[in-house]
Amino acid sequence: MRHPEPVATATELAAASAKPVVGRVSHKGQQTKQAIVEAALALSSQVGLEGISIGAVAEATGRSKSGVFAHFGSREELQISVVREYFRQFEQEVFYPAMREPRGLPRLVALYDRWMNVVANEMQFGCIFISGAVDFDDRPGPVRDTLAESVTIWLSAVVRAIAQAKQEGHIQADADVHQIAYEVHGLILAVHYEARFLKKPGSVQRATAGIRHVLQRYAEPKALAQFSLV
Repeated sequence: MRHPEPVATATELAAASAKPVVGRVSHKGQQTKQAIVEAALALSSQVGLEGISIGAVAEATGRSKSGVFAHFGSREELQISVVREYFRQFEQEVFYPAMREPRGLPRLVALYDRWMNVVANEMQFGCIFISGAVDFDDRPGPVRDTLAESVTIWLSAVVRAIAQAKQEGHIQADADVHQIAYEVHGLILAVHYEARFLKKPGSVQRATAGIRHVLQRYAEPKALAQFSLV
């Protein structure tokens, strides 16, 4: 999702060192841009990704429209920046901590548990990936592409974690890793609908139980017993 910064040449480094004031201005500009993105992300929890605009963010941050526009150039680029920031935070809360767990069921369970924690915390405001899919599912363009790319990257990471659990002998050898990921993703989507839209109590707990049922159906009994999942 995040493109690597280009490697500076020796000439560029020398020029930068000769003009420290420009460097300070650039750094301040990046800080300002990041602050605007974070404010826009917070605003999206109230109005959705579709509700984000240069004017709305300018009003929310107490800045001029021209000042916000100077950092992004268009409403579309602002929305894309919000999606990328949401995904960056999602990775920090879910993916990277789970990767510190051992390969196999421990890592897989950590992914699901942290994913569900994010879902539970977002019940009041909603998820950009889900609300954005509704807003942009039939609207081709860069915003939709960025949303779809983010979700695809995340679901690919889930599939990879399931495949690793299979390699470790924790998942049955004939199990379809894509089917397992599909079933769990379905539970995540269902808990959003039941808890956020229908306001049904206990929805998160039911989804968590559903995930455990999926693991119990596909995992090897010895692995379930070893990691106390039975």
